[in-house]
Amino acid sequence: MDELAGLADAAGADVVLRVLQERAKPDPATFLGSGKVETLAVSCSETGAGLVIFDSELTPAQLRQIEEKVGQKILDRTQLILDIFARRAQTREGKLQVELAQLKYLLPRLAGSGDALSRLGGGIGTRGPGETKLETDRRRIRARIHSISGDIERVRQRRAQLRERRHKASVPTVALVGYTNAGKTTLFNLLAGARAEVSDALFVTLDPLVRQVRLPDNRELLVSDTVGFIDRLPHALVAAFRATLEEVVGADLVLHVIDAAAPDRERRISAVQQVLEELGATGVPIVEVYNKCDQLTADERRRLQDSDPAALCISALRHEGADELVETIASRLALDVRRVTLAFDPESPVDRQRIAQLYRLARVLVHESRDGRVSIVADVPRRLLARLRPDAR
Repeated sequence: MDELAGLADAAGADVVLRVLQERAKPDPATFLGSGKVETLAVSCSETGAGLVIFDSELTPAQLRQIEEKVGQKILDRTQLILDIFARRAQTREGKLQVELAQLKYLLPRLAGSGDALSRLGGGIGTRGPGETKLETDRRRIRARIHSISGDIERVRQRRAQLRERRHKASVPTVALVGYTNAGKTTLFNLLAGARAEVSDALFVTLDPLVRQVRLPDNRELLVSDTVGFIDRLPHALVAAFRATLEEVVGADLVLHVIDAAAPDRERRISAVQQVLEELGATGVPIVEVYNKCDQLTADERRRLQDSDPAALCISALRHEGADELVETIASRLALDVRRVTLAFDPESPVDRQRIAQLYRLARVLVHESRDGRVSIVADVPRRLLARLRPDAR
């Protein structure tokens, strides 16, 4: 219920009443049962509430029945999350993905949405004078879904091309994933030196951010910030954002950012793992990073590290544990360097290209030209040795 209240707040609503209903299974007609719905109607009248939000997905029939009996606008959890995403989306890509999810959610719920939809439609743009407005609406929504899907597929292809280009440049990518409001963007800003918007609210980041990070010793990597996950994330959203979330699948390393101070931490971890499985990202190496550890007591921190010795405990806000995190990333990506001496023929186009790559991807310490040969001493990332050291010694 606290999470639902947080979602409502993110959507711009003020929570005036919380209602819990315990029953063996939902009522097929009204979800809560007729008696509880009547009580809910009275409560709305007494508190002046103009909106009722359910923490479950309602069927079209349940939505219609509850609205008729309560006399107020009814939203389910999926509609609420879609509304928040629609508010947060800034780029054309983000808006397209949200619109696709909304249309896929709306299409099966058009039937019986009111007498207005049963009017006969006619004229230009309809199939014929006998087509009902409901059929017209369905046809238009399907056409829009088809159009948006094509646009998103082009986005997916463009992102795939960018990932392939980064792969050819041998620049590794680290993707940040985690439950919404776990502190991913704060950590992203810390690693990348960026100024992405940070807020203590849900789903602030929708559009993915990718930034180049150059470590003090000249090592390079890319860090990608992604949309936050949530328990029971609507399938329509996962499908719509697949083009964006493929950044996670194509990453060399995933940092699972966990809110260490959250009371329901294990439930949130499980929700993220479920979405990663749905995306097919379980084969990507994952490092669990417990953030907001500054909010834990010494005993809580010790118990956390005892339960998961491999996990990192940091505070992105206070820059605590950042050095250890960077070294862990470097180790897992084989960014640790080896000092090598390489000899090149400056007349060879291939060797000239290798020299350029060496300056871009490694740390050059000595560059000497003698007897028509070029000798370079450099600290080369271990993952690039096979590519850059044909005659290293």
